[in-house]
Amino acid sequence: MNHLDIKEIQKIIPHRHPFLLVDYIEDFKPGEYAVGYKCVTYREDFFQGHFPGQPVMPGVLTIEALAQVGAVAILSLEEHQGKTAFFGGIQKCRFRGMVKPGDKLKLETTIIKKMGPVGVGKAVASVDGKVVANAELTFVIGE
Repeated sequence: MNHLDIKEIQKIIPHRHPFLLVDYIEDFKPGEYAVGYKCVTYREDFFQGHFPGQPVMPGVLTIEALAQVGAVAILSLEEHQGKTAFFGGIQKCRFRGMVKPGDKLKLETTIIKKMGPVGVGKAVASVDGKVVANAELTFVIGE
C-alpha cells in the first residue's frame, strides 16, 4: 500500500488550508485510484454558517474532497506532476447522508476513463461504511 501524509499530498495537489479537504491518503496507484480520509472537526470554517445549531458539511465540499483524492491519483503520474486537475463536470451525483463534526470521511476515487488531458473518476464518500455521496467527476489536466 502507498500512503501519503499531508505534506506529501501538498507536493502533488496545489490546495491549501482552508480548502485542502484531505488529511491523508491511505492507498493509491498513480493514474488508477486513491483512497483518502478527511477527519471532520467542529472547528471547520464552514460549520459557522452551515448550519448554526445543526452543523452539516456542505455536500459540494464532500464532492470537492472526492475530487482532491482523484487529483492525487491522476497528478501522481510522472507526466502530470506539477500540473493542476480542474473540474470539467459532475455527473450522476447523489447525496445519501449527512457528514457531521466527529465523522471520519472516507474518500475513494477510481479513474475510469482517460482521453488525453481529460478523464473521469468514479467517486464514493462514506462514513462508518455508509455511503454519504457518490458521483462521476470529469477532470481536465492543465498547467
